[in-house]
Amino acid sequence: MIEKILPSQVAVAEAHSDPPDAALFPGEAELIRNSVEGRRKEFTTARWCARRALGELGLAPAPILKGERGAPIWPGGVVGSMTHCAGYRAAAIARRADVLTVGIDAEPHEPLPDGVHESIALATEQQRELELRRAYPEIHWDRLLFSAKESVYKAWFPLTHRWLGFEQADIVLHSNGSFTAGLLISTTEPDLAAGATATPTAFSGRWLVADGLLVTAIAVGSEPNAPTG
Repeated sequence: MIEKILPSQVAVAEAHSDPPDAALFPGEAELIRNSVEGRRKEFTTARWCARRALGELGLAPAPILKGERGAPIWPGGVVGSMTHCAGYRAAAIARRADVLTVGIDAEPHEPLPDGVHESIALATEQQRELELRRAYPEIHWDRLLFSAKESVYKAWFPLTHRWLGFEQADIVLHSNGSFTAGLLISTTEPDLAAGATATPTAFSGRWLVADGLLVTAIAVGSEPNAPTG
């Protein structure tokens, strides 16, 4: 599903259930030692997907541990992103030589819980959503906005090693399956944090709704001025 909105350089693996043979690698089990069974299953299957995607790139399977702010630690020369929700897990992996960063997110295609939309949506975003809902009422635009912001953060953090709040990404959703994100970054903050490689000011991505799910994705090409999507 999500491979339809990512470039060919990105290897994708996904699952709609938790394979009984999915297993954790050394070090991974410690990360969820105190988690409930549901969390353990989604964590395990997402990493199972990641190792399948690594294999598609001709790379050996490896443990996917957690680093700063819980971000996945990928093997050298690799970038990637994972996501999971009820009935869906996926991983998207690419060689850094081809893609600078990847961000993906999957959500159930249903309205956000009460109070969430107001806490994550800018006034400009809410106004644009009203127009989209009038034209395309079959799409849950509030959930799509949330998912796009999740993908933005997942693409942003590996490049900057800095937090990005929901209010710092102004998302413009388009009915053709694309979106853009303007990043509202304070000019008083340092341009680069420790370990950062870039500080983008915008992203573009794509979205898809199918089979009761919605997915969003961003992939930034490694070439200077390469388009995102």
